[in-house]
Amino acid sequence: MNRFLLILTICIVWISGSEAQNFPQRENTHRLMSYNIRHGQGMDKIVDIARIGRIITNVNPEVIGLQEVDSVTGRNGQIDIMKLLSEQTGMHATFGYSIFHDGGKYGNGILTREKPLSVKKIALPGAAEARTALLVELERYVVVNTHLSLNEDERVESVRIITEAVRDYDKAVFLMGDLNATPESKPIEILKKDWEILSNPEVKTFPSEEPRVTLDYILGYKTRGETYAKYQAQVIEEKVASDHKPLFADIRLKTPASGVMRTTPYLQNPGTHEMTVMWLTHVPARSWVEYGTDPGNLTRARAYLEGVMVANNKINRIRLTGLEPGTKYYYRVVSQEITRYSSYYKAFGDTVRSELRSFTTWSDNIRDFRVIVYNDLHSNMQMFNRLHSMVDDKPYDLVIFNGDCFDDVERESDIINRLQTYNSRIRSDEVPSIYIRGNHETRGEYSLYLWDYLGRMDGRSYSAFSLGDTRFVLLDCGEDKPDDHWVYYDMNDFTRHRIDQAEFLKSELKSKPFKKAKKRILIHHIPIFGRNPGSFSPCSDLWIPVLEKAPFSVSLNAHTHRHRVIEKGEDRNNFPVIIGGSNREPQGTVMILEKKGNTLRLEVLNADGEKLVDREL
Repeated sequence: MNRFLLILTICIVWISGSEAQNFPQRENTHRLMSYNIRHGQGMDKIVDIARIGRIITNVNPEVIGLQEVDSVTGRNGQIDIMKLLSEQTGMHATFGYSIFHDGGKYGNGILTREKPLSVKKIALPGAAEARTALLVELERYVVVNTHLSLNEDERVESVRIITEAVRDYDKAVFLMGDLNATPESKPIEILKKDWEILSNPEVKTFPSEEPRVTLDYILGYKTRGETYAKYQAQVIEEKVASDHKPLFADIRLKTPASGVMRTTPYLQNPGTHEMTVMWLTHVPARSWVEYGTDPGNLTRARAYLEGVMVANNKINRIRLTGLEPGTKYYYRVVSQEITRYSSYYKAFGDTVRSELRSFTTWSDNIRDFRVIVYNDLHSNMQMFNRLHSMVDDKPYDLVIFNGDCFDDVERESDIINRLQTYNSRIRSDEVPSIYIRGNHETRGEYSLYLWDYLGRMDGRSYSAFSLGDTRFVLLDCGEDKPDDHWVYYDMNDFTRHRIDQAEFLKSELKSKPFKKAKKRILIHHIPIFGRNPGSFSPCSDLWIPVLEKAPFSVSLNAHTHRHRVIEKGEDRNNFPVIIGGSNREPQGTVMILEKKGNTLRLEVLNADGEKLVDREL
């Protein structure tokens, strides 16, 4: 074969072969497919079950209802069509025969990815040929597959029988099959009273070579209300494999109310006039916060981006602003599942509200507070729980995680699992938390998305804020090796990030809030003072010139996995430097900053409960 003929042959196969098609599917949808396969005999008179299987695997349905299925008949050489298709697709096969035929059986089959919970077959009218409907119950929905009579009176009676048979199910029900009825016919009109047509009846399905009528459908039972929403429906352009065209519909099931919320709310970015409330849902939703000083009179707050509500997402972030300082607010989070989000049509599921919670805004007049600081937990939740049990005996106002509390983040679950453990333990629905990035939080495939799940004050990984008359300055050191180290594959520029922070520090040290503060706390992960001669310290050269005369009360650091105290003046530091321990026993540490009036004390405890530091700042 010359080169031209080879290319032409490849193009013909690409255009005509069903396996060359592609059918993208939306997240969180279920694909239902129906196909009358004419016992596997195509318009080319060839019985080719593998061809049917390729069509199915190309569409990739969750469930497919097949009609005109042979089981070990003479005309098909005693093959078991459902068994062959099950082996080819990897799906569970269910067969329900309607008649005995040619030494075998003939009827309807259903392939499902999930193993059925129950199977039932019901008899339908069919004087010339017996008809049946096959019902398969799955965990979240029921599928009915049928091939109705050629007689209209029998079809009318059949749709009534099917409708009556599904009334008692307490989950979504879908009907598919060759109904031998056109869209304007009486059986379809009867069906439309209790069922919604999910396929596209305007696209003809029979005969496959030159379709003239629509006989094949996918429908959803609608009597129990909005249990699902349709996302797309398509009749597949397949002319050879059978005398009917295959079709599919993608639907999204309404999630039970108990399954909407993924996490409880957690407070981020606290302040005198604002608070950020975050939470996650299992499903796309539109969400808001109801809040106020009177639990019986709450105001709704929603997030908008340039006039459009931020919705159809699973990560929810509502920033409450204009709050009164030093005031207790009650709040709850609300999410309503979005089952369909399109340009001109939207459908919704249940609206779910969390329990009522409260928080208190900060005030410039605060003189008493208690702040808990953790570092280098490296996802050792046993260590975290042990340390926290030593400090949760009395109220605290803020929890700060000073880096490497999320290990290398490779997948979303690495964030969710750790976040949920931290949040539940510190009671984050009433106590705000702040996360500072360590070098390990910069690593891993999912690390770039970490900030989607956490709040950043001022929208950056570094910031400054006042808690009463005490100023906190938080910095982000980034990685612990030079940007040109081979392990970063020329994909880091933390040098620029540190230069930006040096400029931020210069501005902060001159600011009015910093100058008028009675106490000043510097917190960052990697220490810049007390380094070994010749060792790489990523931020020292840029930040020490700015900080060596800065009037901080203390600097709280981490990273070295070894508790250490660097007293003022030991290494150009104008303030004491306290470095936290590791995530191992007994070197793990927790720091407590407690202010009473004009007195600020720092305590550092190890995992054995030993007090390593207890000093007034």
